[in-house]
Amino acid sequence: MARSTAKARTTLATCSSAHVLHDGLTDVLYVLLPVIAQTFGLNYAQIGLIRSANKAALAVFQLPAGLLAERHGERMLLALGTACAGLGFLALGVASGFWAILIALFVAGVGGAFQHPLCSSMISKAYPGDGRRMALGTYNFAGDVGKVGFAGLFSIVIAAGAGWQLPATAAGVLALACAFALFVVLGTVGMGKRPARASARAGAPAASGWGVHNRAGFVILTLIEVVDASMRNGFLTFVAFLMLAKGLPEGWALLSVPLVAGGGMAGKLACGYLAERIGPVRTILITQSTCAAGIVALVYLPGLSAYVLLPLIGVALNGTSSALYGTVGDLVEPERISRAFGLFYTVGSSCGVVAPLAYGLLADSLDVAATMLTIAAITFAFLPATLWLKRSLARAPRPAFG
Repeated sequence: MARSTAKARTTLATCSSAHVLHDGLTDVLYVLLPVIAQTFGLNYAQIGLIRSANKAALAVFQLPAGLLAERHGERMLLALGTACAGLGFLALGVASGFWAILIALFVAGVGGAFQHPLCSSMISKAYPGDGRRMALGTYNFAGDVGKVGFAGLFSIVIAAGAGWQLPATAAGVLALACAFALFVVLGTVGMGKRPARASARAGAPAASGWGVHNRAGFVILTLIEVVDASMRNGFLTFVAFLMLAKGLPEGWALLSVPLVAGGGMAGKLACGYLAERIGPVRTILITQSTCAAGIVALVYLPGLSAYVLLPLIGVALNGTSSALYGTVGDLVEPERISRAFGLFYTVGSSCGVVAPLAYGLLADSLDVAATMLTIAAITFAFLPATLWLKRSLARAPRPAFG
C-alpha cells in the first residue's frame, strides 16, 4: 500500500511539473505577442493567425497522443512532446519574421499537445475512485502555477529592458532539460510504460470504441468546454491590447495576463471545492455568468479600475475547467481513459484555432472593446447548455478505476 501511494504521489508530482512547464509555455505567448507585434509591425489578424497556428497544433495532435499511448505508453510520448516544445521555442528565439514565428509556434504546439491527455490518463490510473477528482484538481491547479510564473517572469524581464528573444530561448532550453527529467522519473516508478495487451490482462474484457458510455453527457460536456475555452482564448489574447487602448503603460498592460492567471489559480482550487459541494452544473453556471459579466464591466470601467478587476475575472475564467475535467472520468470506461481525454481535449482545444483568428479579424474591423463584448455575449447565450448536462449526469453510472 505504501509503495502504491508513493508511486501515485510521484506520478502526480511529475505530471503536475509537466503541466507547470507546458501551460507556462503556452500562456507566455500572451505576453510575448504584443511585443513581437510591435517588433515586426504585425496587425491583429496576423497575431490571431499565429495564435491559431499554435492552438491548431495543440488541438490536432492531442487525439493521436491519446491513441498512441494505448500502444506505446505515456512516458516516452510525454518526453518526446516536451522536447518538441522546447525545439519550437528555440526556433522562436531566432525567428526573423511573421512566417518564421508562425512555424516555430506551430512546432511548439505539436509538442505541447501531448501533455494534457497523457498526464490526465496517468493520474487517473494512479488515483482510482474518489481520489481521482482531488488529484486532477491538483494537476489542474499546477497549470496555473506555470501560467502565473512564466507570464510574470517574462513580463518583468521584458519590462526591465531585455529583448523577447532571450527568454524565449531560455524557455526552449528548460523544456529540453525537463523532457529528459520526465522520462527518467516516470521510469523509476514504472508509470506510463508500454501497456500489456488486453488479452494478457486478468479481468474483464477490454472496452470497445471510444469508451464513452454516456454519449449525450460527453457531447454536452465537450460543448461547454468549447464555449469556455473560446472565451478564455479570446479574452487572454486581447486583454493586454485592451489595457493598452485604455492608456496604461506597456509594462502594466503586459502584466494583465499574469494578473488574470493569478486569479485563475485561486479559481481552480475554489471551483474544484465548489463543484464537490454544490455539483459541477451549478459551478459552471456561476463561473461562466460571472466571467461574462466581468468582461462587460472591464470594457466600460476606466483604466485603473479595470486593472483591479482582472484577478477577479481570472477566478471565474479558469475555474470552470476544474468542474469540467473532473467530470470526464464519470462518462468513460477506465480502459479508454487516455483516448477519451484525447478526444475531449482535441474538440475543446479546436476553439483555440478559430477563436483568436476570428476575434482578431473582428478587432481589426471594429475594435478590441467591441470584440470583448462579443465574447461576453456568446458566453451568456450558451449558459442553458449546463441544464442539459445536469439531466445527462443524473443518468450516468460512474465507472470504477483500479
